[in-house]
Amino acid sequence: MTTLYPAAPWTMEGQLWLSLFKVGHDVDARRPRGVYGVALVSYEEPSPLTYSELLVARVVKEPLRAVSITDIWVDSPASVAGGRELWAIPKELADFRVTRERGSVRERTSWSVDVDGRSVVRARFTDASRLLPRVPLKGATWQPPIDDHAGDVVARLTGSSRVGPCRSDWDIAPDGPLGWLAGARRLASFRQDGFRMTFG
Repeated sequence: MTTLYPAAPWTMEGQLWLSLFKVGHDVDARRPRGVYGVALVSYEEPSPLTYSELLVARVVKEPLRAVSITDIWVDSPASVAGGRELWAIPKELADFRVTRERGSVRERTSWSVDVDGRSVVRARFTDASRLLPRVPLKGATWQPPIDDHAGDVVARLTGSSRVGPCRSDWDIAPDGPLGWLAGARRLASFRQDGFRMTFG
């Protein structure tokens, strides 16, 4: 049975929490040593699809300067199908739990992600980014071919968000699919509050 998904581009709104990790060794051909962003994302109404997402990505300079996603999980079959078929983004399914406590200034958010009953990550964040001004966002993803794609796929994104630093605490399961990040050094963490973007 074919899984239906929205036509490109997708106009999405939601929240994002991102930490940068430095990996000091080559993991494999797709995951060389360097800096990786690990993000947890909540896509919310009025997005055409609403779902949770965990992704790992790194900046590439060839064939163009863009972000390349190496690992990604969501809890929406439609997002899996659309991501893979439209943009060669290697999405897989996972189970997510998220709780948010919003005070007068600060917000605390906790995430847990599991695949087939095994832990992938647990993460906690504290921030006050909703008090910051909105700034523009612009970028692109570059993905090598997967499934039936004949070649590389580039997708553009534009939008805006309130962006600021946040405190983070990550527990990455050493025996999970992101175990190669378990010993990496965390460099910085950021929150995008109330993002609006067009992707693809």
